[in-house]
Order: sequence, then C-alpha cells, then structure tokens
Amino acid sequence: RGPGGGAGGTGGRGGAPARRRLIDYPRYGRTGWRRWVPSWKLLLGLFLLGLALLVGLAAWAYATTEIPEPDEFAQSQTTTVYYADGTTVLGTFGEANREIIAGDTIPQHVKDAVVAAEDRTFYENAGISPTGIARALWNNLRGNATQGGSTITQQYAERYYFGTTVDDYRGKIREAILAVKLDQAQDKDQILENYLNTIFLGRGSYGIERAAQEYFGVPAAELDVAQAALIAGIIPSPNNWDPRNDPERAEQRWNYVLDGMVEIGRLTQAERDALVFPQTIEYVQDDRLAGPRGYLVDTVRREILERSPVTEQELETRGYKVVSTIEVPMQESIEAAATSLPEDRPANLRVAMVTLDAADGAIKAMYGGPDFITVSRNAATQDIAQAGSTFKPFTLVAYLENGGSLRSRYNGDSQIPVEGFAEPPQNFQDRDFGEIDVIRATAQSVNTVYGQMNAEVGPSATAQVAVRAGLDENTAGLLGPNFEVAANVLGTASPNPIDMAEAYNTFAAQGIHNEPFIVRSMEYLDGGTVYQGASQSERVFAEDVMADTTYALQQVVERGSGEPAQEIGRPSAGKTGTSTDNRSAWYVGFTPQLTTAVALYQTSADGTTAEPITPFGGFDEITGGSFPVRMWTEHMTRALEGTEVIPFPERADIGEPNEPPILPVPSVVGLPEAEAIAQLRGAGFAAAVERATDPSVPEGVVISQNPSGEAEQGSAVTIVVSEGTGLTDVPNVIGQTAEQARSALTAAGFSVTARDVAAPAPPGQVVAQSPAGGQAEPGSTVTIDVSTGPAPAPTPTPTPVPTPAPTEPPVAPAPPGGGNDGAGEGRLEPPGLPVP
Repeated sequence: RGPGGGAGGTGGRGGAPARRRLIDYPRYGRTGWRRWVPSWKLLLGLFLLGLALLVGLAAWAYATTEIPEPDEFAQSQTTTVYYADGTTVLGTFGEANREIIAGDTIPQHVKDAVVAAEDRTFYENAGISPTGIARALWNNLRGNATQGGSTITQQYAERYYFGTTVDDYRGKIREAILAVKLDQAQDKDQILENYLNTIFLGRGSYGIERAAQEYFGVPAAELDVAQAALIAGIIPSPNNWDPRNDPERAEQRWNYVLDGMVEIGRLTQAERDALVFPQTIEYVQDDRLAGPRGYLVDTVRREILERSPVTEQELETRGYKVVSTIEVPMQESIEAAATSLPEDRPANLRVAMVTLDAADGAIKAMYGGPDFITVSRNAATQDIAQAGSTFKPFTLVAYLENGGSLRSRYNGDSQIPVEGFAEPPQNFQDRDFGEIDVIRATAQSVNTVYGQMNAEVGPSATAQVAVRAGLDENTAGLLGPNFEVAANVLGTASPNPIDMAEAYNTFAAQGIHNEPFIVRSMEYLDGGTVYQGASQSERVFAEDVMADTTYALQQVVERGSGEPAQEIGRPSAGKTGTSTDNRSAWYVGFTPQLTTAVALYQTSADGTTAEPITPFGGFDEITGGSFPVRMWTEHMTRALEGTEVIPFPERADIGEPNEPPILPVPSVVGLPEAEAIAQLRGAGFAAAVERATDPSVPEGVVISQNPSGEAEQGSAVTIVVSEGTGLTDVPNVIGQTAEQARSALTAAGFSVTARDVAAPAPPGQVVAQSPAGGQAEPGSTVTIDVSTGPAPAPTPTPTPVPTPAPTEPPVAPAPPGGGNDGAGEGRLEPPGLPVP
C-alpha cells in the first residue's frame, strides 16, 4: 500500500489517530443506533461503581449513625393510684397507659407468641430481614400500601428510639441501620423485653403488662398461651382486630400465631390443638377523671406536686404506685349521701362533703362534685361558702381559754344591744330565750349570747382560734381589720369545706391538729419509697378546753338543731350553720374517730356568685338543720358501722361562771308592752311577759313588774300586761230565731239556756234574753225566751145563784086553752140550775 493509505492508523479513515477515551460512549467505530448500545464492559463497570458507592454510603451511614437516647414517650409509664387497700385502682394519670416490667417476669410463651406473630427469624437475623425488605419493596413497586418489611428489632428501633411510625424510604433506611447496630449492641432478650414494654397493643394500653390487664384482667405474668397468642396476633392493628370489634379476624390471627409457634418449635401440635380461643373482659373506655372520683385523683396529683420532691414531668413519665387514704366503703357511702337529695333540688345547687380521720388527718372520703370532666373545680377543696353558725365554736374555745365557763349566764333575747354590733343581732326566727347559760346558748345557737361572749374575748381571739384549729390564714373574710369584728362570730368568713373539716377534726382529736392528706405512700414501680403523706401532729388546744367544747357541741345533737344526728347511735358532737339569706347551709360534726363536713350552697346560672338556696324537698328554707345534718347522719352511720363505740372525755367544767353586775331596773308599769320590753332590753335585762285582766288598766298596758329596783344584768324581769276588763260584749239576739241566737252567743263565748214562752211573736223567735245586753264574763250563761206562739182564749166561768129557803111552791095558773104546751111557764127548775 502506498503512503497515506496504509492500515496502521487509528484516527479514522485517512485521518489522524484518535485519543483513547476513559468511557467509550457513544461507542467509537460504530455507526447509527449501534453507537448508543453500551458494551458489556461499560455496564459491568457502572454496576460495580454503583455497588461500590452504595457500599461506601452504607458504611458511612453505619459509621456515623449513633444509637440515640430512647424516646421519652417510649419510656413513659402510667402512675396508678390505689385506694387505701393498695389493690383496688382509684385512677391513673400519665402520658401513656404503660407499666414497664422486668423481662424475667414475662412468661416465655408470651415472648414465643410475639416472635411467631411478628418475626419468626428473630433469633437468627441480624436485626433486618433481606427477604422481608425485598418483599416489601416489590409490594411498594406494585403500587400497594407502603410496607417496611420490619423485623421485631426494626419495630423496636422505630418505637423505642424514634417514638413514631416511620413511613418514608429515608426513614426506613435509617431504621434498618439502627436495627443492625442495636442487634450488635444488645442481646435478643433485651431487645424483645424493651419491645414488649413499648409497643401499643390497643384498648389504650402500651406494653404487655397493661394489655394483659385490659384484655384479661390479669398481670402479664399470669397470661396463658392462648391469651398470649391473641394479644400477639393483633399487634399490626390492635384496635381494628380487637375481638370486640372483629372477632373473626382476631381468631384468624390467633390461629396464625399458634401455627407459627408450632413451626418454630415452641409448641407441639397436640398442645396447639388443645387450645381454645380465649374470652376477653369487657372494655370500658378509660376517661381517667370522669365522675366524682376524678376529684380524688386530681387531689392526689396536687398533693404530690406540692409536697413531694417529684416534678410534673417525672409524674407524667416515670410511673409510680400511689396508695391513697381513701377507703372504698366510705367513698361509696359519701357519694350515696351526696347524691341522695330530692329530685326537686335546684339545678345549680353545689354539694361538698369530706371525711377525715381524727387520728392523723387522713382524707377517708370526699365528694367534690358529680363529674370532674364537666366541672373541674372541687367543691370540697376549692369552693368557699360563708360558715354561718359553724363559726361559733371558735368563739367558745377562745372564751374558755380566757377563763369563761359553760355555767355562765347571758341575756338570750333577740335584738338586744351588744357591744361591737352596729345593729342588735337577731336570733333565728327572732326568738327570745331570756337568761340562759352557755350550754343552752350553744345547743340553740343563740346569736345574742355568742355576740356577748365574742365581745368579751375580742373578735381577733376568735379569728386566731379558727386559724390554730385549721382554717387557712387566707380564708376569705377571716383576718384583717375589716373582718376581725364582733359579727365574725356569726360566720362572716367563707372557708373551704375541707378547712372546716380540718378545724373540727382538731376538736375530735381533743386539741391535736393534723393537716389533711390524701397520699399514704408513693413508690417507684420497681420499689423504693418516694413520698409519704402523713402530717405532723401538733397540740394546739388544752385537753380541758376541748373537753368542755366537745360537751357543749354534744348538746347541739342532744337538744338542738343537730338532733337528727342522734340516729347514728353513738356519741357525736357538731354544729349546724346557715348564712345570711340562706346562701349556704352546713353541718360539721365528729365522733372520736371521724369528722365529716357537709356544705350546700347555690350559685348563679353562670357559677360566679352565690345566691340564696331555693327551698326544696318540703322545707320552707334550707338550713344546716335540714338536709346537711341528715346527709351527715346517713353517711356517718355507714362509715362507722362495725367500729368500736368510743365515748368522749368527761366534761372538765373549767372557768368560773360570770357574775353579772347589779343594775337598776327601769320602772315600766303603765307603759305599753312594746315600749316596756324595749326599755328593759336597753337596760340589759330580758323580758318575760305574763297577761291578766284588770278592769282599771287598758289592754296592752303593763299592770305590774317583778323585780323592780335592782337586779343582775341579763336576768329576766317579769311584766304583767293587761288584757283589759276581762268582760265580753253580750250580743242582742232578740228577734232572731232560736238557732241564730244560740249560734251568735256561742261564737261570743257564752253558754246558752233557752225557755219556751207563749208570746204574740211567731213560734221559734227570741222575745227576751238575760242579761239583755252590755257585758258579761266569757263563759257565763245567757238565757233566752223563745216564743211558742199566742196563748189560747180562756173559757168564761159561770156566776153562782144563791139557793132560796124551802117553801110551798106556788101553783101556777093554767095557761089559756088548757093543756100543757106553754114554753116553760109555771115550771119548777131543777134545783141548782141557774135561772136564765
């Protein structure tokens, strides 16, 4: 070949040689479409390069992925609150309904059932399942719902560390890498234990322990194989596959799990065939704070956060076992009493009740309202109401501490002037009691006597006794110059019901104060005490003062407004209370063992202000002596059933009776009754009124008084008030019928005697009476004459003719014509007949 036409060149036909390319694409030396078909070498190279990149990326991701701290929610546990028995659940709170348990308490067949249900290669795989991933990828590529091919370890990584379900591919890759690292860092048992304590299993439960209790009412340690298989089978969709929602699907999954347990060698076929599909318990939707017991759980929570070292975050996530002081039967009793009011009660009536243990102040039962979800404000611990006469015992204690005596006597009449009162205090129903001692004044809740006692000791002393007994210093209307006034004895302050129970509980404990508490103990779920709620006891009143106070308050039950409380059949003491305008009604009472406060009050429709309680249940007005004392009695009868009957201490009879000063008695003879009473009260005396007739003194005027001159302050002065002459007007009944007359005279207060007389008047008409009019003594007899009609005319009486001396009768001449046909001429009349 000639020059220039040889075959040794590589640059092309007749051209210069080409430079070698790293990637021969499009392919050199090919024409048309063949230039664009990659060689097998190029494909292999690209595949190897991609694979190297993937391996490098995976290596980088693995090296840079750290096992994070567990998700807070995944570790959060439920705090369970129990009744005082330590076993009956009162309620729960926390972010999740979970209780973490140790792996060695989970039965092996429970673990085997979960492995059979979710990851049968769990003990062999490295945390991920390539075949599962491939199957999920193929499913996703076909457009079906996204699947992750997750092993138990992947699910564990997802829930325990991410705290949520991962759906995107990027998250799935991260999940797979973390699963591999976890499989190397933790043993299989630890992974499975954490998984079982983390996973959501339906019915509001997280973890196997709570699920066992929600589905079968037993702890996880007591689950049998059939029960374990059911719970394991519904893991992918626990709410939908719950037997109560889809029993067929639940049973299909149950069979799937049991067959898997046979497949992995954890169950023999004979054992599997002998199993029966288990029955779950009824599921009640958990509304943790619904109903009246929500107030109890909330009170437990408040005490823990206020008094224990536990923070709110710890309480929500750490999980504790809390044993309360609430007794099951007492709580049932107090709820029954609080809801026993008649149906015609006003809709906006509020009821509060609380029972304390006199020994230590523990809250044994409490009613704060019908439903915490509807109204979260606790009527027993947060609401306030004017105390009314339940405040009087604080004055009594101050009075006894200052040397007063139960035997002291005071003027108990209503509306008498009392030092410190701008207007004279008025007793209930404006009743006058005359001179009475402190015991009767307590039993009858006499405002005027207690006003005088408060004036003697000073209103501040009364307020300070209330604080020492248990009322909070910040109680509305208690302390301060505007409130420490004489009228505070009548209960102008507005405490919480639990504070009044606390104060009276100090009386029940004979002067030892205990702050109320509701948490008996608080422990970690794995053991160890966190907090104990018992209060510190402190003596605040002397025993003899308490003995006399208790004796006086017993009289309220024996002969006062608290008489219905006698029905409990054992010694008790207490005090009723009713505020101004009946805006609140109280009874706070105690025995040596228990104290219970009952308060009723009514709010406006919007719940912002108090208003008078609308009468209901057959009462004209609602007072402490109406429903409150009856509710107290109903509850305390049940609460004390079967307990020892313990007497109160004997009365100490401390102090010296007062010696009232001798004062001049004003002369009121001749004054009208009202003016006389006003003068006597103004001078410091009680007035006792008697009545008598006196013709010389007008009706309503004082005839006499006793004593006159001088007498003890507060003693009674008897006045005799004239009822007038004592005679009654006699009605004039002449002319009336006998029946009308008798009715009129009887109505006027007279007896009636009737006499029949002949008279020209019509029969039955009164023609005369005696006395004929004027006045006569009531009850005397009035005689009336009643006409029987005119008398008949009398028959005339003949005049007698003298008889002549006997003689020879003359011979009458014969009549003319002879014969004897004359008309009597010449006859002799028979003797004795008159001559015509």
